[in-house]
Amino acid sequence: MSTAARRERCIGMKSRISALLAVAAVIAGCAAHPDPIVDMRGVDPDKLAIDWDECESYSEEIVIAKGTAKGAATGAVVGAAAGAIGGDVGRDAGYGGLYGATRSGLDADREKQAVFNRGLRGRGYRVLN
Repeated sequence: MSTAARRERCIGMKSRISALLAVAAVIAGCAAHPDPIVDMRGVDPDKLAIDWDECESYSEEIVIAKGTAKGAATGAVVGAAAGAIGGDVGRDAGYGGLYGATRSGLDADREKQAVFNRGLRGRGYRVLN
């Protein structure tokens, strides 16, 4: 394969990975955490609003996009290795990148939900979900 052909293939693979990262970020964003359900019996709504904002700010410290990018890179490497064996490095790197990004994004979203819920529970609220 000529140098020009390799360069074109590399550019194509990079743009495919960029597109897959964008798709994975959208998927992860769509999974954004649902609001917890709080048992409101005996709860002061004004205090809950303040505590809610504080807990939400803590959960925002988990950056889903950063984990998604790392997962995509790892998945692309694993996919490329599988593609080297199977014969289509670019395609398998793309699939691996998409899987890795999606998986990492969903894991980060779950962690974000857990931080938010633990924050509310730690402040004495009964979180039902």
